[in-house]
Amino acid sequence: MDSKETENRDGKIVERDIEEEMKTAYIDYAMSVIVQRALPDVRDGLKPVHRRILYTMYEDGLTSDKPYRKSATTVGDVLGRYHPHGDSSVYDAMVRMAQTFSLRYPLIDGHGNFGSIDGDGAAAYRYTEARMSKLSEVMLTDIEKNTVDFMPNFDDRLQEPQVLPARIPALLVNGSSGIAVGMATNIPPHNLTEVINGIIKIIDDDNVTDDQLMQIIKGPDFPTGGLILGRDAIKQAYTTGRGKITVRAEAEIEELNNGRQKILVTSLPYQVNKAKLIENIANLVKEKRIEGISELRDESDRENAVRIHIGLKKDANARVVLNQLYKNTQMQDTFGIIMLALVNGEPKILTLRQCLDYYIDHRKNVILRRTQFELDKALARAHILEGLKIALDNIDEVINIIRSSYDDPKERLMERFGLSDIQAQAILDMRLKTLSGLQREKIEEEYNELMKLIAHLREILGSERLVFDIIKEELLQIKEKYGDERLTKIVAAEGEFNEEDLISNEQTVVALTHFGYIKRMPVDTYKSQRRGGKGITGISTREEDFVKQIFTASTHDTILFFSNKGKVYTLKGYELPEAGRTADRRTGGQYSCGGSRPALTFSIERR
Repeated sequence: MDSKETENRDGKIVERDIEEEMKTAYIDYAMSVIVQRALPDVRDGLKPVHRRILYTMYEDGLTSDKPYRKSATTVGDVLGRYHPHGDSSVYDAMVRMAQTFSLRYPLIDGHGNFGSIDGDGAAAYRYTEARMSKLSEVMLTDIEKNTVDFMPNFDDRLQEPQVLPARIPALLVNGSSGIAVGMATNIPPHNLTEVINGIIKIIDDDNVTDDQLMQIIKGPDFPTGGLILGRDAIKQAYTTGRGKITVRAEAEIEELNNGRQKILVTSLPYQVNKAKLIENIANLVKEKRIEGISELRDESDRENAVRIHIGLKKDANARVVLNQLYKNTQMQDTFGIIMLALVNGEPKILTLRQCLDYYIDHRKNVILRRTQFELDKALARAHILEGLKIALDNIDEVINIIRSSYDDPKERLMERFGLSDIQAQAILDMRLKTLSGLQREKIEEEYNELMKLIAHLREILGSERLVFDIIKEELLQIKEKYGDERLTKIVAAEGEFNEEDLISNEQTVVALTHFGYIKRMPVDTYKSQRRGGKGITGISTREEDFVKQIFTASTHDTILFFSNKGKVYTLKGYELPEAGRTADRRTGGQYSCGGSRPALTFSIERR
């Protein structure tokens, strides 16, 4: 059949258009991949596999204070309970959650070989062990208090959380990457302290602008450090949800005792393989595409995750070599930002502000549900205590009713004192010890405390301001305990700052010789003198050379040079070579405008 196929349903043949069937099947598959596998939820920042791993470990009591357990056990439990896919997908996710160079704040505490920045794979799951990290425990705090919705697992045997309470904003803090059907996400990690400060700023001032917010959350903070070039690309990504930032390795140029220089690389762009980078540099040197490198050595160890020694030849210019490395290797790389996440089960491109707003809404909902849970629990306990108080106030009658009843003391108690079924049962379960004076006082004290708690919980439920205060308080506690400094530095890119802004505005003396040598000197080089003073030498020249022109100008003035060839050249005052008063022509700079003896005249343009 070309366009139609038949389908047997309950013994009946039903015709189906094959084109429609393919569309339906593809859409179902695509949505399954998008929602159930590839994209994180905006609320807890986790994909289903990560959420299931953490929840399984939580169920098994694999908290940070418990002994490690074989990764194979956890992988098997995750597969059997919640994630009916391949074991490699679960273990690969576990490995990444434990790698300090993959996640800014690892969610799993791994024991054993979990891979390296050199691209080495993790050992098989039968050899490694794992447990929850301290931070991942915070992700599940209060999950037992009806703070999130649960759903049936794949075979309806168990219930699994649709989302975690997530006391930390994991979507931004650890980022996420994944490829779905027709879409992809690539959210960079951020600094926990900055993100929390940004959330608190929004809570305090809902009208905060994007620029103000980006003064707090300065940009991505990669676990491997590095340098981010420029802020414009960051701003574009944060305001549109898409952008491309340039990340550089952090490198220092050091002087050696033998007069040579070396380049020391101490951090790399995110997700760059260190071993492959070193191999690539060696090949470029061998092919003579990069010149000036005499030795290449990896000095990385446990204390220094990245330490690459690049020795230079004696006549090599370190700055030139470093720029060649940035240009030709992954010492400079780009990170494409796509802030795509699931919002109510639908994939959406989000701005920075939207990510934070959705997280705040989630935490608000968690706080309200937790408060309601605690209120219901407190009311239930207070209800029982009220019944016990009635029984203690009428203890003799209660005893008589119980003693005289054959099989229905509960009903008689309920009828006599107007008790509920729960209260009557609590009285029947009451121990004789409760009749002592001390126990009676404890019941009264507990009841009074419960009344205060109930009033406070009801106040929270009725006040949005109090809910926000709780969110702030919990975030500040996390910041104090887990917050740290930035690892990735943000530096200005070429063209994003005016070099002139970095130069102090001061007056200088500019001198030009007959042979075309020029230099500038501070004004205070020439001291004022009284009548008959000899003065000081402002410039040393060759015997046949002499100072032809001299004038004062600011370092921010534009100086025009008119040549005898009919051309004009411009330089800023600070661009002229600076030298001491006795420096000779070798120290000053020569600006040749054609001819053997350039003739220059000056004009100053002040702006």
